Amino acid sequence: MRKDRVLAGALAAVTALSMTACGGGQAGGTTQAAAAGTQAAVENTANPNAETTLSIGYTTAANADDPYHFTATKFKEIVEEKSEGRIAVNLYASSQLGSEPEMWEGMQTGTCDMAVMTNAYVSSYVPANGALDLPFIFSDLAQAREIVDGDFGQSLIDNMDGTGVTCLAFSEGGFRQLCTKDKEIKAPSDLNGLKIRCMETKIYLSAYKALGVNATPMAWGELLTALQQGTVDGCDAPLSVLYTNGFPDICKYIDNVNLFYSPLPVCISTSVYESLSEEDQAILKEAAQEAAKETRENNDATAEKMESDLTSQGMTIVSSEDVDTEAFQSAVQPCYDEMESYIGSEWVDQIKSLTGTEE
Repeated sequence: MRKDRVLAGALAAVTALSMTACGGGQAGGTTQAAAAGTQAAVENTANPNAETTLSIGYTTAANADDPYHFTATKFKEIVEEKSEGRIAVNLYASSQLGSEPEMWEGMQTGTCDMAVMTNAYVSSYVPANGALDLPFIFSDLAQAREIVDGDFGQSLIDNMDGTGVTCLAFSEGGFRQLCTKDKEIKAPSDLNGLKIRCMETKIYLSAYKALGVNATPMAWGELLTALQQGTVDGCDAPLSVLYTNGFPDICKYIDNVNLFYSPLPVCISTSVYESLSEEDQAILKEAAQEAAKETRENNDATAEKMESDLTSQGMTIVSSEDVDTEAFQSAVQPCYDEMESYIGSEWVDQIKSLTGTEE
């Protein structure tokens, strides 16, 4: 994993292009965008002073305000600065290193160095992480961040030991809001019968079932076309992802229901991590924590402008104040009952206690 890894990283990117073009997994952009990203990443490998080169992948586009890209970019900057160029980090956006499940499994086997993951996909492999995915579990961002940054979040990181993947920090996508084509959403009844694209995870599917939604799992890269063709009526995603990935051209509403909170675990292959010196391990962990902090700050700083821009492009923003949150929380109770055994009652009980949502 030293200089010879540079060429390997470049070849991996070229190989991953074919995976993206075939539409495997949760794709996150066009082939053209992936090609541009690959070229940039290959060019970035030309650092003669780097002793170690790491590749970090994510599924969304290389847009400055996209939280996945923002996290990876800041991580790269901080690592390269702290290591004085000894460690180089190459960025692979738009699913160039595969879908999120493919990257997770690649990290387990050591064929993928790093990824900025969606916690909901991580919970498919580490069910305890699903406690953070429970619908409407957090009252606001401040509460979510306090719990993720506290003992509970650290317990989840520690719980990943033995999976072959190490979590360095939790960055943030924010609350996943509903984005709908033709109908605003203020109460659970507004969702009855709608076809909503969602990630194919147990908790999300259970939550949507409880809400009377026809949940439709599909690859991220297929979503815009599916919305245009009417295959689905909407989706869920953080505001910044909706803003940076072309949704105003298709959908009329962003419904701020605060449906799911979306932490973004910054992950590294345990075998790769343990091959590094303790000093370099510390650099990576500190960089991930600092990048996560800056991502949250950027999310906060840009949210108002994003909503203003989306409004100017013809979208209607449904305020969280106009949403019947209590009705939503009541409606999703069957999801809690169904998922408690999957996540683990000890994790569910603990997060309910911390958020004050005990029955």
